[in-house]
Amino acid sequence: MNNAVTKKTVTTADTGETIHDVPVLVNYHLNDGYDWMDVIGEHGWAVIPSWGCDGWDLGQWPYVMVAGTRTADGIGNLFGMATYCEGDVQTTFFRTKARFWSALSEQAFFHWTNGPAQGPADLPGTAAEMPSRYRIPCTLGDAA
Repeated sequence: MNNAVTKKTVTTADTGETIHDVPVLVNYHLNDGYDWMDVIGEHGWAVIPSWGCDGWDLGQWPYVMVAGTRTADGIGNLFGMATYCEGDVQTTFFRTKARFWSALSEQAFFHWTNGPAQGPADLPGTAAEMPSRYRIPCTLGDAA
């Protein structure tokens, strides 16, 4: 494929299924995050700029980003999430949209509480305790 995307065998995080030949995002240290965003877009992935009902930042572009994709195999939908941190990339796949959204919500909570991303002022102590309005895609703009 290219230096940011490769086909691999993965195990879904929510159901434990083994799935072969899935396009997986891998470490990308050639250029910056904006270039990574363009490259992965050619393979069906999109960086998710914001999360939650009011569209709070999800990461800190171009250094930290979260991307998602929806694809399918013979069994059904597959949802992929990749985290990019200055070229280091981790990719996880889920069979269900609910678990995918939960993983995105956990990333959002982490960035809102530990990083420069601005989140809701009334965050609880854990991601699991976040109200449902903070655990959904932003409908104000361009979210997955």
